[in-house]
Amino acid sequence: MTVIPEAFTRSTVEREGERGTAWLAALPGIVDELLGRWDCVPDGEVMHGGVGVIVPVRRQASGAAVLKVSFPHPGNVHEPDAFAAWGGRGAVLLYERDDGRFAMLLERVRTSTLAEVADGDEVVAVAGRLGRRLAVPAPPGLPRLRDEADAWEEGLRRDAGELAHPLSPHAVDAAVATVRELGRAQPDTLVHGDLHAGNILRADREPWLAVDPKGYAGDPAYDGGTLLKTRAPTLLQADDLRKAVHRVVDVFAEAAELDRERVLRWAQFHAVRAAFWGRRHGFRVARSGPLRDLLTEFVCHLAELLTERA
Repeated sequence: MTVIPEAFTRSTVEREGERGTAWLAALPGIVDELLGRWDCVPDGEVMHGGVGVIVPVRRQASGAAVLKVSFPHPGNVHEPDAFAAWGGRGAVLLYERDDGRFAMLLERVRTSTLAEVADGDEVVAVAGRLGRRLAVPAPPGLPRLRDEADAWEEGLRRDAGELAHPLSPHAVDAAVATVRELGRAQPDTLVHGDLHAGNILRADREPWLAVDPKGYAGDPAYDGGTLLKTRAPTLLQADDLRKAVHRVVDVFAEAAELDRERVLRWAQFHAVRAAFWGRRHGFRVARSGPLRDLLTEFVCHLAELLTERA
């Protein structure tokens, strides 16, 4: 019987409550059933991400692979659709899928991520180049980011009015303007949706491959904002934060072959939303306490810096 990591069990129950407890009880059986169906044997310790377990396996037909089983959630529905559309171009290969189980058999890559690279410019450039390769026509059935625009604007205005925050009206208005001017008219291009250094892994078939996509159709520049937001721990150490922030935007836009101002505006939108989210819910690395307060204050500052040229 597959043993589920304790840390994953604890975080799932904390986040999902009784649904998470019930799913975890069934998970070992689900994993074992899929191993048998896809002719796999375990080949290493069970690992996990935020919402799923990853089991290294060997398959008679194709050798090394990983079995990924995620908690059933709307945000995980279109991950296999994205992998299928890419066909291994800049992302891991999809071998098998069971959508009802939220399960996939995927190409095995290394465990080291782009986040471990010390050169910040290289991190951002690699992400940008991958983003460019992943920007292919979106398959039918993917959620369209443009359909989120009304909810984005409503949420921004509600949070600005209900929460105590240091964001200037200009910063909030700039984020709303991005939704109105860019959010409602987006291309039907496949967007990773969570393209950051932790979701880009070293590989053998290619130097770097993307994992854990959300699978949206929309503006590829949207992913630039996701990347910049997740660079916060590194940016906190910058001597000149404004220069460092705009350097990330410049390098990503050039590597991804995107319009710089478009990347900048989406980054500012992401920062404003993150500032409000942090005040309401905290962050994955800090739900409460001094670190949550530090990160929230920093993201607010980041949003203001990006507003200067948004």
